Amino acid sequence: MTHPIPVYETQEFAPKATRYCVVVMVWNEGDRIKSQLGRMKPNAALADIIMADGGSDDGSMDPNFLKSCGVRTLLVTKERGLCTAIRMGMAYAMDQGYEAVITLDGNGKDGVEALPDFLEKLDTGYDLVQGSRFMKGGHHTNTPMERYIGVRYVIAPFIALGGFWYTDPTNAFRAMSMRFLRDPRVIPLRPEFVRFNLQHYLNYRAAQLKFKVTEIPVSRVYPEDGSVPTKIVGWGTKWLLLKELFLTVLGRYNPK
Repeated sequence: MTHPIPVYETQEFAPKATRYCVVVMVWNEGDRIKSQLGRMKPNAALADIIMADGGSDDGSMDPNFLKSCGVRTLLVTKERGLCTAIRMGMAYAMDQGYEAVITLDGNGKDGVEALPDFLEKLDTGYDLVQGSRFMKGGHHTNTPMERYIGVRYVIAPFIALGGFWYTDPTNAFRAMSMRFLRDPRVIPLRPEFVRFNLQHYLNYRAAQLKFKVTEIPVSRVYPEDGSVPTKIVGWGTKWLLLKELFLTVLGRYNPK
């Protein structure tokens, strides 16, 4: 398949070894991604690790370090946007013939030890497996109150209009089957998915089209010092997130 958008460079350190891959989205995550990859290494044999980098210049994507952590591939694009990085990872996964993609932020907040639970759900036929810190069995620490209220009482009810109540729909730790991603009623690689809309759209569309959807408990821990590793900064960014949420529910991103 040809995916002209986004344009990206590829460094492969090892051949494809697994049915599924984990796409980790990063941009100047520094020591956070270094620590996270150390925690991911014990499960590296379960799913190939793909780094989707938005052009980091802090040295965190050093190829020798990535190889030592069991990373299979580094993808780099100069085009900005969280969803741009996700599309890049999905495009590569499609080209490589993976059966599913697990996405994950690279800012160190997530309990990466939950990876086998995602793979188990994929093995039993689920098409979208959403990680949730808020469901029974999940765990979250130091979650900013604004973030808690926004996700639980604003975003979740709107996404639920698609037909499934996700308790943590903005959590990037999710798994998606290629059966879902390749469906002509989905088409996730379109260039209009740049900032946050693809994450809203995938959850909403999967439930709307009656794909097999579920949630599993995960953990998400924010730093004790009160800092919030996030790209959602400023009222303009938050308004854009909400605007894209409303457009998702109105069906504006559904393929014509």
